[in-house]
Amino acid sequence: MKLVVIDYESGNLRSVAKALESAGVTPQVTGDPAQIRTADAVVLPGVGSGPAAMAALRQRGLVEPLRDYVGSGRPFLGVCLGLQLLMERTSEGDAPCLGIIPGEVLRLPPGLKVPHMGWNSVRFNAGHPVFKGIPQDSYFYFVHSYYAAPADGASVAGVTDYGVPFCSVYAQGNLVATQFHPEKSAGLGLRIYENFVALANQHQAVSGQPSAFSPRPVAGS
Repeated sequence: MKLVVIDYESGNLRSVAKALESAGVTPQVTGDPAQIRTADAVVLPGVGSGPAAMAALRQRGLVEPLRDYVGSGRPFLGVCLGLQLLMERTSEGDAPCLGIIPGEVLRLPPGLKVPHMGWNSVRFNAGHPVFKGIPQDSYFYFVHSYYAAPADGASVAGVTDYGVPFCSVYAQGNLVATQFHPEKSAGLGLRIYENFVALANQHQAVSGQPSAFSPRPVAGS
């Protein structure tokens, strides 16, 4: 099974790779678009600025391969900024994102200490194989100043409260993304990576039957 961790110099790559290795797979950490096109599973990590991350993805020719990959229905896991980049736009610099998920990225409300840094709980709204064995209201590690606000609340699989309830887990078919960092969230975080690897292995075993997902490109991005 070929699992790719996307390297665009904006992610916690070493920690993500080590977490995946502990889950039984040796990932390819690469920014090569050709490797994404032939991957069985992809992880998009990310920290820092959304506009800077999008510029890095464009510079490396990764925007269209990412959109095509998600559209194929193969397993995809976005982490932190990797969730936010799936939206249409970010209020950070009023910049376009990947446009895979209708919605926007908003800044946490004024008056709060930002970034939101530390452990917080997740209230799961829906079950998903990637969160198998994860108890309700489990705590995970967050570091962020912005959050994703998907237009369709039906795919918001988990919510966290920090001054405002926000989407901390998005799940639609084989597309899963978290605002928190599983690789920094001790045993439960590692369980998420184990479950994602299991999902990817299962999908590979029944390849040719992808979970339908149609990305919606954003004009001019």
